Amino acid sequence: MDTLDCVVIGAGVVGLAIARQLAMAGREVMICEAEAQPGQHTSSRNSEVIHAGLYYPTDSLKARLCLQGRDLLYRYCAERHIPHQRIGKLLLAHSAADLPRLQDIARRAAANGVDDLQWLDAAGVRALEPALSAHAALLSPSTGIVDSHALLQALLADAEAHGAQLACHSPVSGGRTLPQGLLLEIAGMPIQARLVINAAGLWAASVATNIAGVPRETIPAAHYARGVYFSLSGRSPFSRLIYPLPEAGGLGCHLTLDLAGQARFGPDVEWIDGVDYRQDPARAAAFYHSIRRWWPQLADDALQPAYAGVRPKLVGPGMADADFVIQGPAEHGVAGLINLYGIESPGLTSCLALAEAVTALANQHR
Repeated sequence: MDTLDCVVIGAGVVGLAIARQLAMAGREVMICEAEAQPGQHTSSRNSEVIHAGLYYPTDSLKARLCLQGRDLLYRYCAERHIPHQRIGKLLLAHSAADLPRLQDIARRAAANGVDDLQWLDAAGVRALEPALSAHAALLSPSTGIVDSHALLQALLADAEAHGAQLACHSPVSGGRTLPQGLLLEIAGMPIQARLVINAAGLWAASVATNIAGVPRETIPAAHYARGVYFSLSGRSPFSRLIYPLPEAGGLGCHLTLDLAGQARFGPDVEWIDGVDYRQDPARAAAFYHSIRRWWPQLADDALQPAYAGVRPKLVGPGMADADFVIQGPAEHGVAGLINLYGIESPGLTSCLALAEAVTALANQHR
């Protein structure tokens, strides 16, 4: 049986960024994707925001890789002509009672290296966004938006230009560890590889569990939080992204704009038992209530169901958010295996930085 150099499991934005980085470094790469085409799950069911790095605990992987990834992603989008815009966002304090939390976020952002935030009082908020009602806000000029589908296409094109191969309809159903590398069952065929990158997103824990020899105690439990989006019928009065303060499990029901100026709201947080994209139109009632706190003029019947996404969480309801997990042989003892767990937001922003980190780890064990 021939042995491949590298197998990347999952053709989402992170898997493709890793495959691109490995291929550019001269590695032989095969990308295995269970679906008919790349990016069908978390990578295309999100807010398409390039995050500035405001929220994440100092010295965490999320903080470090978000800032590094933000700069890499803006540069990459400019070089590859990927549609994007550094649109900016406002993070709101509804009342004076919210100011301590907003100040905490500002301090954390500064500790993370975000140096361009601007404080706005109520008059300053209205000057930028006349339709907005808020006591105060933080303006983040470095927050942006990106066409996630164009990003996926560019990453794949780069990877393939350097010799990587994509195999769709190719789920990894099992495998076992070898003294050097792994033997995987891919679409019913045995494939041996020296290096396996498990970037399966929502199914990363399941993939690792099905590989005999991976210690079960090193595989985190998977939790799933569905978030639905509603689109705005008609023209948006806002020219920036509008965010309330974060809520448990997410960043709050915020307003984002796509590159055509279409507004959408979400995601909310609903804990579910598995991957399920069904959307209940009745959830719009909570959206109206939340949005009208900062946009009182939102008209009745202005929201239409758009789509839903599911976050690959490492913690359940009521628990503090977990950091990204990049797990190599030092953690699980399996030569040639790197697992990525809990790659939720800001995973899209961080994709190129995650790729650099994973490639550096792979080179340590080559």
